[in-house]
Amino acid sequence: MASTNSLRCLGRPRISIAPRIQPYFAATVPFTTSTALNAKTPALVKAQPKPQKKSYKKGGAAVSVKKPQPGERKAFRKRIQLSNNSALPVTSSQMLEADTLSNPENAGKVVALPDALVDQLRALEAFKHTQSWGLFRRPHVLVRDETLRLMKKLQESAEKKEGLKAVITGSKLSGKSTMLLQAMSYALQNDWVAIHLPEGEFTQLPHDFVLLLTLETAFELTNGQTDYSPVPETEPMQFYQPAYCLALLQNILKANRKVLTSLRMEKDWTRLPTVTQGATLADLVSSCREGEYAWPTLSALWTELTLPGRPPVLFTLDGLSHINKMSEYRDPSYKPIHAHDLTLIGMFVAALSGKTPLPNGGAVIAATSGNNTIHPPSQELALAQLEAGQAGKEVPKPNPYERKYENRVYDALKNSYVLRVEGVTKEEGRSLMEYWGASGLAKGVIDTRTVTEKWALGGHGLVGEMERATLMTMRL
Repeated sequence: MASTNSLRCLGRPRISIAPRIQPYFAATVPFTTSTALNAKTPALVKAQPKPQKKSYKKGGAAVSVKKPQPGERKAFRKRIQLSNNSALPVTSSQMLEADTLSNPENAGKVVALPDALVDQLRALEAFKHTQSWGLFRRPHVLVRDETLRLMKKLQESAEKKEGLKAVITGSKLSGKSTMLLQAMSYALQNDWVAIHLPEGEFTQLPHDFVLLLTLETAFELTNGQTDYSPVPETEPMQFYQPAYCLALLQNILKANRKVLTSLRMEKDWTRLPTVTQGATLADLVSSCREGEYAWPTLSALWTELTLPGRPPVLFTLDGLSHINKMSEYRDPSYKPIHAHDLTLIGMFVAALSGKTPLPNGGAVIAATSGNNTIHPPSQELALAQLEAGQAGKEVPKPNPYERKYENRVYDALKNSYVLRVEGVTKEEGRSLMEYWGASGLAKGVIDTRTVTEKWALGGHGLVGEMERATLMTMRL
């Protein structure tokens, strides 16, 4: 048997392996020729602070500012200013009286509105914030040829005890709303009862803010912004607007208090709250203090005013196209409500079409608007046919491919007289510019060349465009 040593001789010789050599790293400074012992460890570089913006505000605690209420800024933006103390007073202008607008001798003259009449027109919301009333010392109007024609018809309606149904139309910025204002001025100066439905926009406000603004801010009837309720037992279903009717009653009382105080109730309206038999119409209106009874009170007032022996009534509306379409309101089955199914608009349409007679004379006048308007096909066709018939021209026929004609719109307008208002003549424009110059607003000499230039720049006499070309481009 072989020994252990003999077997070991056949294996690989055992050689001791040297330990692994570990490298030695000396602490040296990069890029230096000094020895490792003399070099020092570099210090850590601190991060540079970011530059801060300098504040130039003065020290002090921030002052808390009261935030405006909902609708307050809009009311300030759409406020109506009727006087400018910086403008020069025009003492040579004639003051408007009862027969001023109907006298042909005043054609082409600029007349001033008395303060009492201005308060009545403001209550009726006859002024619009888009008009330039705030540039002059006091409101004024120009007696145009169209003014004389309209006032003549109003005078004849009162004499013949026949109601006038008229529609004022024309180009944008031609003075249609001002023509309505002149009609209201004539009615108020002659002791008529004036009712006006203005054009504009209504905004829902807090309860303590509504009574302050609804009397100064015009609002529309058909844009779905006012509360409405169905009238029971009506077919088709009618709807009334309590907030609008209540504000309208307050406006009517403010503008016509003198006339309404002299008229006694002839029918029994004791079913209304706080109404006594034999009271005046002013008491009837002032007794309504809640929106729930606003429409019954307004309906009773309209019934009393249309009885024989009453003074003439002027019922006006601005923005005719808004009431000749489907409104933004919905019935209980969520179907759109036509504007004529709203009770207040229905009352106006019935008077305009002749269904509600005016036995004491008066007028129902509607005006189209060029701002924020639509063009209902039925209204455009009816006005074109009426205007062509008055001028003795060929009556236009309806478009056979148009599907949006409405018979109820045509029936409401078919008995109306159409008054087209366009640009003023050069003589009327000269009177207007001379008044502007006397107020200190039109600089330079008002001669034939200047008048012709502004008349041409103003779209051949459009009053609004002439104001833009003359007053809105001043370099003070």
